[in-house]
Amino acid sequence: MDVRWLWIFLDVPTPADELWQFWADATGTQVVDVRGAGGEFATLAPPAGDPWVKLQAVGDDGGVHLDLDVEDPSAAALFAIGLGAREVFRYPGDGYVVLRSPGGFVFCLTTWHGAARQERGGAVLLDQLCLDIPADQWEAECAFWGALMGIEPVTGSMNQFRVLPRPRHLPVRILLQRNDTEGGVVTGHPDLACADRARTRAEHEGLGARHTAEWTHWSVMTAPGGQVYCLTDRRPATGTL
Repeated sequence: MDVRWLWIFLDVPTPADELWQFWADATGTQVVDVRGAGGEFATLAPPAGDPWVKLQAVGDDGGVHLDLDVEDPSAAALFAIGLGAREVFRYPGDGYVVLRSPGGFVFCLTTWHGAARQERGGAVLLDQLCLDIPADQWEAECAFWGALMGIEPVTGSMNQFRVLPRPRHLPVRILLQRNDTEGGVVTGHPDLACADRARTRAEHEGLGARHTAEWTHWSVMTAPGGQVYCLTDRRPATGTL
């Protein structure tokens, strides 16, 4: 399956306008292209290049999901199902297909519309989706995402992490994290690469985020809408430590 572009989709609880603005301010982007019957969708536009983060106002606690742009969503869905995914919804025609991974993480196969250029760098970049995987689903979920993306997972900086190295043409890296718990569905959270993590943390707290935990290479934060995300010591220009 040829993935042409990746989108991090932030599912923000309603009312969403102020929460959308938090994410725009926290990432140095602008909320644009508000759309949908109730204005429930929008995009975060970077200063240059094509966008790769979208927003959705939802009626629950929010979260995150991933959109994979492909040439033929229907054909890609058959491939994903063959790997163990489950179809949730199919838009009439070839617009998009909603699926769940074997561990239950929601992702969409969507039609590629030409996005191809990401401008990396700056002080902060929202460029990674971390999948939080229960221990009993770890190997199966790692195998699924590696096969779906056509990328061999490699062990990260710690044994509980595996990384799908980011191809140069894609704007988002997928990180797989093994949880100590068993059972339940796979969830996810966004990660930001920070040139100066302490400074970024202070700026985000000034915007209304809360700091909830500190690790050697990352800080765990909670956005005003309740979404968990991490500030990491990765370089914005490369996405690596």
